[in-house]
Amino acid sequence: MSDATKVGVLLATRGLVMRAQREGRPADAGIFLELAERAEAEELDSVWVGDSLVSKPRLEPVAALAAIAARTTRIGLGTAVMLPAIRHPAPLAHSLATVDVLSRGRLTIGAGVGGAFTAEQAQDWTAAGVEPATRASRLTETVQVMKRLWTEDDVSFAGRHFRLEGVTLYPKPVQPGGVPLLLAVHHRTGSEAQYRRAARYADGIIGITDGPDEFAEASRRVMMLAAEEGRDASAMERVFYMTVHIDDDPNAALAGADDFLIAYYGVRHWGDRWGPWGGAAEVAARMRAYADAGAQHLIVRFAAWDQRTQFERFVRDVLPLFRAG
Repeated sequence: MSDATKVGVLLATRGLVMRAQREGRPADAGIFLELAERAEAEELDSVWVGDSLVSKPRLEPVAALAAIAARTTRIGLGTAVMLPAIRHPAPLAHSLATVDVLSRGRLTIGAGVGGAFTAEQAQDWTAAGVEPATRASRLTETVQVMKRLWTEDDVSFAGRHFRLEGVTLYPKPVQPGGVPLLLAVHHRTGSEAQYRRAARYADGIIGITDGPDEFAEASRRVMMLAAEEGRDASAMERVFYMTVHIDDDPNAALAGADDFLIAYYGVRHWGDRWGPWGGAAEVAARMRAYADAGAQHLIVRFAAWDQRTQFERFVRDVLPLFRAG
């Protein structure tokens, strides 16, 4: 399947802020914009940015994507993943529709419930005035509200968290049906509710923590439930987000990934879920494993301080192997 699988890269909006903090200087978005342009020049399918408010500081994703939209013309833009529930759905829908207009219909939103398992993670929610325990139900309502605002006029909604009376939002997104929404699902750690939310409301799914077999099972579960909901499950996109470090020296690869990810998260929580940390052939083989498991679009994040070198090795050494696979 690898010849038909789309491939994108995550742009390290967190990494550039971490580097600025470490070096005691203002953040510089130059490498971020440079790699977005390089990704388009190399004919990759997409570029993506992450999201958090205060626990893992980075560029705000909607503003970052608007900047990329202005610097590119073809490449897809997305979030991997956004935490919509820390925002009110009406202004968020407005911002995302604006980016879709600016990019001429290139936007996709990967979204998830997010974590609140540590005091630092909980701050992402409390800093926005959101009770962390409500984040899943807020996400469900946010998706419902945004989809209606993008496709309907005079929208009224009465939920547990949000109420709207006769709201009409313009501009509408360029894409028919609104901005595509991918919802995160995790076979290894997720709940039944995540599957049903994705089956009812999502335009696709995005996996992050699972191995290939687990991703295949999560996809199968969502597709089955979507069919039960009367939806066309075959139209739902299946996306997987990988984290890798490319280096022919396995010890150097492990050390480089570990150094970056510990600085990123503050704790080693990824276990055996991410990787590989190794040479081009290993990375290409892992990508093929996810493609064979049903991923139609792969997002690759580089666990490294030197994002430029990782990107160049990826397009020069990994992609040809993956495409030839």
